Parts: sequence; structure tokens; C-alpha cells
Amino acid sequence: MVFLPQEVIAKKRDGEKLSTDEIARFIDGFARGTVSHAQAAAFAMAVYFQNMDFEERVALTKAMRDSGTVLDWSELDGPVVDKHSTGGVGDNVSLMWAPIMAACDTYVPMISGRGLGHTGGTLDKFDAIPGYSATPDNALFRKTVKEVGCAIIGQTDELAPADRTLYSIRDVTATVENISLITASILSKKLAAGLDVLILDVKNGSGAFMKTLEEARGLADSLVTVANGAGVKTGALITDMNEPLASAAGNAVEVRNAVDFLTGKERDERLFEVTIALAAETLVLAGRAADSEAGRDMAEKALVSGQALERFSQMVAALGGPADFVQNMDKHLEPAPIIRDVFAKFGGKVSAINTKKLGMAVVALGGGRRMPSDKIDHAVGFDRLAGLGVHVDDKTPIARIHARDETSAAEAMARICEAYETGDMIMAHELIADKIMPEES
Repeated sequence: MVFLPQEVIAKKRDGEKLSTDEIARFIDGFARGTVSHAQAAAFAMAVYFQNMDFEERVALTKAMRDSGTVLDWSELDGPVVDKHSTGGVGDNVSLMWAPIMAACDTYVPMISGRGLGHTGGTLDKFDAIPGYSATPDNALFRKTVKEVGCAIIGQTDELAPADRTLYSIRDVTATVENISLITASILSKKLAAGLDVLILDVKNGSGAFMKTLEEARGLADSLVTVANGAGVKTGALITDMNEPLASAAGNAVEVRNAVDFLTGKERDERLFEVTIALAAETLVLAGRAADSEAGRDMAEKALVSGQALERFSQMVAALGGPADFVQNMDKHLEPAPIIRDVFAKFGGKVSAINTKKLGMAVVALGGGRRMPSDKIDHAVGFDRLAGLGVHVDDKTPIARIHARDETSAAEAMARICEAYETGDMIMAHELIADKIMPEES
């Protein structure tokens, strides 16, 4: 029978359940050009209003995954793992998590993205490292994963191309904020990487896309259920983004923060807890650890022993960065011309942080994009960010700014002052609010 995409659109528009075959044929047609962009937009709007059940979400995820190349790592002698964060400010976990996992005898072919809105992107951080190639050819990517154990790169044209095009349509048709479409978009790219195990860091709070714990739990449930239904063992942690995770926000400043973390020079407590918890649960899912406590011990040993630092250094060199990057970081990371302290409007304890406003202050400096075509200034940002409960005054700053010029510095300083509140009532939030794991684990 001839396939008519408008029949699929009408069926979903009317609230009916689509079959796996209907979804697969629609996405295949979209990828091949026999389903138009207008029809894809109508499909997205129908799903936006009628949503999809879990079987439909699994079918949509698989169809978008299969619209391009699915990587095969069967020649490797260990589990292939990855993580995904829903985004935040000062979230540089991937820079430490990947080499920790590589040092624990797993393989990490991490396909990462760039910044979106107020949230920083992993690839933008690596672009601060001179020579580092975020888009290596497939041979170099596979060689690095096999020999180093981890490689962090960007999405190629061959991986889940239907998702990339559909997302651009959703972006201009007001259909981004739908849990079914978000689930399939996130997972199709990750599943195309040929994973055995995926760990998810779903953020909630003022600096997250999911503002409430209930919203974050709904997304985490969907992601975990669909990913496991698609054949990848997946779990999730729901973590707090009511304040920056690291004490730095920007690109080069977050790279410096990550290297200090790996060397042991300085480790932000919240960042340490989330990084180790994600590593521990990944090791459990991958069958490398019997339980969370054993996984935590393995991850901490990989970090403290220096093995994770060595893997990070090897990855940077293998993908074109300086071989001495860790030893001579300050020589290779461009400094901003203006570096100065920022003080709160009023002294006292930091009682609340509007983390989204803080992220937008980084954008105002040039460390994020106002338009998709914008070029990022990797040197700018903030470090020494004060966390909730820290006492600040006219001698103790809330942050140190790294700026390119006086105009952007003044605007960003005003924005960060607006983001910080001081007072006696401190709104406490649980760092790791929930854990969602597949039933069999």
C-alpha cells in the first residue's frame, strides 16, 4: 500500500496511537526527502498537542537513530559508555567524567554539543584548547577511543541526520518543548554512537531547562524508559542547578577548573559529588561495579591515582591539542585582557542565585551565542564564583570576571550582581534529588 504522510499526521492530530511502522516510514521519508519540511512541521505540531506514549517514543527514537550511521564498537574489549546532561551553568562534568571512565576500563565515544541559550556547551570548552579537533575524521575518532579510552567530539553529518533537520524545524515552529520530541532528539544521537550504557544528568532549578523537580523527574523517566526500550542500558540522576555546579562559568575558565580538578589542585565540592556519582552509577550499569559504593571507590581511585589526568592529557594530544597542555595550561589558554573582582550589592550570606541570569552574563561577555552564527570568545567568563551560604562583603567578592573590554565587563558585572541575592534565608536544595535506574539493575 502506498505510504501517505498526511494520513500519519491526521492520525496523530486526532489523538490516535501511531504504529512503529508508520513512524519508521514517516521518518525514513523525511530523511530521504519524500516527506516535506511542511509535513514534518505539521507532524511535530500534532505530537506537541497530542504527545506520544512510550512505545511511540521508542519507535521515533529508533527511526531517527537509523536515519544515518550507527557506530559499531564490537572490536573493543570493554563496555561502551556515555553520559548526557540536560544543561546548566558551570557544568564541565564531561571533561572529568570521560577520562575517569576510560581509566576504569570502559570506552567513551562522547558525541557532545555546543552551548544553547544560557547553558554552556562541552565542545565550546574544548575549542578553547589550541589545535584540539572537535570534528576529527572517523579513523582518528575510532583510533583515539580505542587507544586512549575516550574521545569527546561533535556530532557528524552521518549521525541521526533526521533529528538535526527536525530540530531546526521545531526551533522555528514553537514545538521544542514537548517531552516526546525532546526524548527522541536527545536519545537518537546518543544511540547512534553505538552505546552499551548511558547515564543521564537531568538538571532542575533556576539554571536548568526543567525548573521543577517534577518536570525533571518526568523527563528522566521518559529518557530512561525509552533508552532501555531501545536496547541501551540507561539510568539517570536528577541534580540541582539552583547554583553553578563549578566555581567557574565560561570556556577557558571551565577548562582550567577541570584540569585543576583532575590534578587535585582544587576540586569544587558539588562538582566532585556529581562527577563521582555519575561515574559510580555508570560502572554499576556497565557491570564493572557490584553497587554504587564499589563504583564510587573505583572512580575515586582513578581520579586520585592520576590515571584520569593521564587519559585526559592523552585525549587532548591525540585530537590535535598540545602534548604538554596539562603541564603548561596557562601558556596555552588565552587570558582575557580584563580580570577583576565583582562584589555584591549588599554584604551578607549568599541566599539565592538566579543561575540562568548568571549564564546570560557569560553570553553578554561573548562567551555564549546570541545568534547561532556568533563566534565565541573562549577567554571570557567568571571564576571564583561564591556558592549559596558563603559570606560576602566589600572585601570578599561574589566572582572574578574575565572580560575582553570595558563595555562588556560593565554589563556582565551588572548582570551578575542582579543574579546574586544576600540575606538570612538560604534556600537549600538537595544536590542529587533522585536516582532512576532500570528495574533489572
